[in-house]
Amino acid sequence: MSAKSESKLAGQFFDAAIGLLRRARDEESANIAAAGRAIADTVTGGGRLFAFGAGHSSLAAQDVVYRAGGLALMNLLAVPGTVGVDVMPATLGSALERVDGLASVVLDSSPAAEGDLLVIISLSGRNALPVEMAMAARARGLKVIGVTSVEYATRTTSRHHTGTFLKDHCDIVLDNGIAIGDAELTAEGVEAPFGPASTVVTSALMQAMTAAAAGELAERGIEPPLLRSGNVEGGPEWNRRVMSEYRDRIFYCH
Repeated sequence: MSAKSESKLAGQFFDAAIGLLRRARDEESANIAAAGRAIADTVTGGGRLFAFGAGHSSLAAQDVVYRAGGLALMNLLAVPGTVGVDVMPATLGSALERVDGLASVVLDSSPAAEGDLLVIISLSGRNALPVEMAMAARARGLKVIGVTSVEYATRTTSRHHTGTFLKDHCDIVLDNGIAIGDAELTAEGVEAPFGPASTVVTSALMQAMTAAAAGELAERGIEPPLLRSGNVEGGPEWNRRVMSEYRDRIFYCH
């Protein structure tokens, strides 16, 4: 494959990702705003914030936890063996997503409780773990925001015994618009489709809802509990103040 064709494919990926981001901006604006209000309601009401994703979906969850410009109150709800691809063998993580009962056990041992909010990220939304996580969280009185590809629910079958998908058990659903298979590109001489864009779009949706929440809190006259970069002057001091003020709702530092 020539350098020229490689450059063309790289450009095609950017074009595809930009198109998906534009779609998310234009078509999901109402849901993003609703998610922002729900997060602001939770912060205002004294609740805690959690994010969960398995496998590569965990990347977007981790992206909003303990980071500059992010809400200090966002905590990672981790299921051992499913956070990223560091488990050995990596295929074990995929297998764990299909295990019934695991989500309930994790929630029972977590600090998540009634009045809190949980963002669940799952591209397909069809595996037992995210479906059960949403069901169990709502049964415990948590507000649930789902970030998923709605197309999967129309063209695949659920792997949960109820036959339902993540989107069926959420208070708010954000559709990332990713096509089944999560590959935007094909090319002559390349047998498998490639160029996954789900991480780009899902992370953008997560940051967009965070931005919406910050704006909503500010409109209510409440300082959004945001973190600053620790690499700018005054950043560490700012973060110590915020984390001290909200220490009873932050679980990643103690």
